[in-house]
Amino acid sequence: MPPSTQLSRADEILMIVIFVLGIDAFSTTIRQEVMRRSKKKISVGSLWVSLDQLAKRDYIRKRTSDAEEKSGGRPRVYYSVTPKGIQALKRTRRFQERLWKSVPDLDTYEA
Repeated sequence: MPPSTQLSRADEILMIVIFVLGIDAFSTTIRQEVMRRSKKKISVGSLWVSLDQLAKRDYIRKRTSDAEEKSGGRPRVYYSVTPKGIQALKRTRRFQERLWKSVPDLDTYEA
């Protein structure tokens, strides 16, 4: 895979979470879901930087909602995975599957 089409593990996780959340994917729900699944903290700032980078690469799309009471009257930004992003996730998944095929059964492996 050329460097421009490679996904970092963090990018892959964010895109999977956005895909799973569907229409409810906005920064707060994305952050909560990543932290719930990974058991690690993620700062709002680093999340926004990562989301902006994925959007610039056209892997995700940003959509601003109308002002809502729930967000203090500010518009909420929703995210979705683009067709290009789905292709990147598929490539990453295929690559990982090929990699794992060569690994012996770890349950019976003794170092």
